[in-house]
Amino acid sequence: MRIGRQELNYGSGRPVSVREGPNVRQSFDGVKIRSKVGAWNVDAWAVRPDLDKFGFFNNAPDHTTAFWSLYATRPLRRGVAFDAYYLGIDRKRATFERGTATELRHSVGARLWRPIATEKPGLDFDYEGIMQFGTFGSGDIRAWTFASDTGYSLTSVRLRPRLSVKADISSGDNPGSHTLGTFNPIYPIGKYFGVLADTGPGPVNFIDVHPQIQIQLGHGVSAVADLVVQWRENLNDGVYAVPGFLLVPADGSRARFVGYRPGAEVRWQIDRHAYLQADYGIFYTGEFLKQATPGRNINYMEFWAGYKF
Repeated sequence: MRIGRQELNYGSGRPVSVREGPNVRQSFDGVKIRSKVGAWNVDAWAVRPDLDKFGFFNNAPDHTTAFWSLYATRPLRRGVAFDAYYLGIDRKRATFERGTATELRHSVGARLWRPIATEKPGLDFDYEGIMQFGTFGSGDIRAWTFASDTGYSLTSVRLRPRLSVKADISSGDNPGSHTLGTFNPIYPIGKYFGVLADTGPGPVNFIDVHPQIQIQLGHGVSAVADLVVQWRENLNDGVYAVPGFLLVPADGSRARFVGYRPGAEVRWQIDRHAYLQADYGIFYTGEFLKQATPGRNINYMEFWAGYKF
């Protein structure tokens, strides 16, 4: 049992993550129990997220939000593993395209995955689906998502390339109905679409295709090139940020295409603690953003220096 301030990071990081990347890391106050039942590792927790405040050691729990869960994982055959989980969240003030109200949302999810091959050539994958239900104000919630990442590592050839394709979809909302259909990513990984997550929308009301190639240049240096292409799943709902808040309302637009972002990253892992990293990308606005906003393209560059211990 762990009681007090702590971080939560589970599975792929799609619904529960420390938000490593473009955001301040997320911590929680509460209690977590870790146990083992046969081949299953089972965690349960009941917490409140911490509010980030300026200064040192002065964050406080958000008493308007409660978060609880039961998360179980077990190994299967040939390096494959399976996760099953339930997540519950109660927010006194949640805002979506249709407005602001109290949100009580339950998420039931499952994940089938095999880690990236490191020793010999091999296939890796990460498939995850979530169904959500609950209440939003006086109405109901019915939302869903499915995410996939399929790759192949050629560890026996020069540069050890890994080729992969991600494809994801999550539900949006029709404000004219009595049921909220917007998917809530809860506490998603900060770099959901790579480190350049700030150059585009988040995993809410979206469809995306995301091919990527990664190579190893030796001496701890790796390089990645990728392309993210995004559309709206529901034309009555807007575009949301990675944390889940509304960025651009639908505003009557019937355009589905949101935009695309090519990007590149070079990382030098100096030793097991220190690294340097540079990223560059351009987000090209699609027809929806041109109709709903000024629709300007965004050039984005990042330089990182990190030390982990």
